Amino acid sequence: MLHTIKPDEYGPLGAPMANAVQACVHCGFCLAACPTYQEFGQEMDSPRGRIMLMKQVLEHDLPWAAAQPHVDRCLGCLACEPACPSGVAYRDLLSPFRSVAQEQAKFVRTPGEKLRRWLVAATIPFPARFRLALRGASLGRLLGPLVPQAWRTMLDLAPAAVPPAVKLPRVTPAQGEWRARVALLAGCAQQVLDPDINLATIEVLARNGVEVIVPDAQGCCGGLAWHTGDRRAAQAFARRNLDAFPADVDAILTNAAGCGSAMHEYHLILRGTADETRAEAWRKRVADVSVFLARLGLRERPHNRGRVQKVAYHDACHLANAQGVREEPRELLRAVPGLELCEVANAHLCCGSAGTYNLDQPATAASLGAQKAAAVTATGAEVVASGNIGCLTQIRAHLEKTGSPVRVRHTMQVLRDAYRT
Repeated sequence: MLHTIKPDEYGPLGAPMANAVQACVHCGFCLAACPTYQEFGQEMDSPRGRIMLMKQVLEHDLPWAAAQPHVDRCLGCLACEPACPSGVAYRDLLSPFRSVAQEQAKFVRTPGEKLRRWLVAATIPFPARFRLALRGASLGRLLGPLVPQAWRTMLDLAPAAVPPAVKLPRVTPAQGEWRARVALLAGCAQQVLDPDINLATIEVLARNGVEVIVPDAQGCCGGLAWHTGDRRAAQAFARRNLDAFPADVDAILTNAAGCGSAMHEYHLILRGTADETRAEAWRKRVADVSVFLARLGLRERPHNRGRVQKVAYHDACHLANAQGVREEPRELLRAVPGLELCEVANAHLCCGSAGTYNLDQPATAASLGAQKAAAVTATGAEVVASGNIGCLTQIRAHLEKTGSPVRVRHTMQVLRDAYRT
């Protein structure tokens, strides 16, 4: 018997999910692009397979438990979207499906999983708490086998040292002739793991005539909550940012691919609420810093009076796939005199970070991270650059495991360093 999804049954997220399912023609072009299909070799761990599973669940032909392990294993990297000739909006299905599953308590979690997810949700989106948690990780390492297995992955991924906290200026004036005024999302994890990225971003923008505002009242973009199915938390974060960012700016900028992707989905996160229209207008003002700078044009050419540098560029999934941003970061890097830009093999495959994926699916994330580190090393580059803190953290960890000397930098840090030399 042929069934169809009843959108009204699943509230405001029902229609986007139904549309995504109906758009899939099961051609299989997504299989070659999917990292988990490469890892497991199973149809159910491909986008096409997951779409069929979710369709059957939503039509009540399959229990939620049958789909859960395969939906959990999805990175949400969206490599399937640019590979799809039918234009399936997979993002309109995956996160809403996880949200419905959580709201209706359809997925079964062990007590350890529930605790780990709670700890992540209660710490990472809040810089002060996250910094404190990372400092406490050193104590956890001393306890060794006494630490529950569910927490050991978190300890393994925690950096040995946490950089000092940095207070970003609320307003940084443009240097020279004023060209634009922007507001910058500072991010949450990035402020703790590598606060220099924001400093580099602000300096590069200011050097190019851009006034930078860092709103005090801003918070986490909500991406971590949204991609794990916690729509209520994601909505709270989204509303906070809608209120915090000023209207009198030329753009709202982010230097983290995952944050930019999440902010572009505010209209979906807030679908069916009084803030949906406001979110739709707001997200159209959001841009990655590389896109904004490439369009504006570098007024001051980087100097880079040091030696020639070979740089590999890693495409963050939520920059390349979710936002279609590939050429702009490369264009900026090519503007650095003497910099040799090289490509990473199998660039379309995710590095395994994917928000909290390396905590929820550590084995798969480790495999993907090791493959990405090997591909980066094979380029012979001295530096690998990217535009997402999760990718930078994941790649750095796996490069360090192999003893690789390749340094990991954000695109804005490479530019800032070139201006200073």
